[in-house]
Amino acid sequence: MQFLRRIGLILLWLAAPIVAFAAANKNDPYLVPLRGAGNIVLVVASIAIVMLLLRRGRWRTMAGKLLVMLWCLPPLLMSVAHLKFELRKHDVLAASANEARQLGPHFMVGYSSFPEVARLAEQGLIGGVYVTRHNIRGRTIEALRAEIATLQDKRRAVGLPPLVVAADQEGGIVGHLAPPLTKVPALATLSSLAPDEQQTKAEEFGRIHGRELAGVGVNLNLAPVLDLKPPQRRNRLDFHTLIGQRAIATDPVVVSTIANAYVRGLEESGVGATLKHCPGIGRVRTDTHHFSASLNTPVRELEATDWLPFREVLSHSHSALMVGHVTLTAVDPDRAASHSKRVVQGIIRDKWNYQGMVMTDDLVMGAIYQNDVCKAVVEAINAGVDMLLVAYDGAQFYRVFACALNGSRQGKLDAVMLHASETRLARSFPTGQARDASGLVRVVDRH
Repeated sequence: MQFLRRIGLILLWLAAPIVAFAAANKNDPYLVPLRGAGNIVLVVASIAIVMLLLRRGRWRTMAGKLLVMLWCLPPLLMSVAHLKFELRKHDVLAASANEARQLGPHFMVGYSSFPEVARLAEQGLIGGVYVTRHNIRGRTIEALRAEIATLQDKRRAVGLPPLVVAADQEGGIVGHLAPPLTKVPALATLSSLAPDEQQTKAEEFGRIHGRELAGVGVNLNLAPVLDLKPPQRRNRLDFHTLIGQRAIATDPVVVSTIANAYVRGLEESGVGATLKHCPGIGRVRTDTHHFSASLNTPVRELEATDWLPFREVLSHSHSALMVGHVTLTAVDPDRAASHSKRVVQGIIRDKWNYQGMVMTDDLVMGAIYQNDVCKAVVEAINAGVDMLLVAYDGAQFYRVFACALNGSRQGKLDAVMLHASETRLARSFPTGQARDASGLVRVVDRH
């Protein structure tokens, strides 16, 4: 029995700093599963352990006092973290109408709480929403459709432009609304077909996705993936990107052929496409969901291979372009492409002459979130990025928006870039489709 008690004490000593760390970082994206009931369990368990230690007289020794104090920390640290979150949230929600008008259109947010996202939409603090698995878990697709319609009604009631509503329906392993929507095979399954058949099937896949998404109220699909398929070798550092299973082919011509047809099917159904993940992550061995990553290929080689599908599809569609969090070392070795002016303005805008909507990959990814988030947000806006995506953990919106808000108040944001971005967003394909659905005139720009 004495042995078991010693083991128990050792475990308490080991667990205390871990629980305290979790409590202090309760708002971290990695700890999303602990929110709600998980946080309550941590607090209750900490209090119960403190009471148990006191009851057994551990307070009488110096070591016992220290252990009791350690287990008092989790509730205290969690309260501090919660207060910090609420203060930041209050500051964001208290933004002036002018600040909301200037910054709000540039943010797309994933959400779990409808009342919360409805408030953001009504105040003009966001320009788009992202819907995914948890928005339909335990619910019908009709409920999601009604929810999106209500958000658009609220926007219209306060005289704001309709929201861009995005989803991730690539086909294959990424189909976050399937089921209940149709589970379509990956576009990669078409790569071995004859070119005519590739186009026919890809366009059919696009129509299926487009028709079903439009029926729900989604006007932007975060697909297709245009990264070139990497060599068939196991990548131990790729936990979530899984680009080898999502990329269409190794041949840029095949990728362009299939992607063009797929996008055509989407757009004919009234849904915009998003080409991703520029400047290409097929060659990258590190998963940007968790780590910083670099693309070390010379620009000339990328222009002749990886970038061909992006330029080809952009020139034949109204597609948006998603920029990933990989560092293009030959162009800007100091920051990820998603907030690099040399990449966004220098290559995409000036060299490619693309004047459509550019958006970041999810800012709640390790390559950004574990570094200087505020610097990335300000640099992305100043680089000419139109939409900043906060998808996986919508609660991080308040942190990300606060970065932009503080940047604006400190005069760090480029007003010319913001105005140009506002114009592009107003002319974007998904915004036009949303206006059509609202009975308004649609203005689109083919580039």
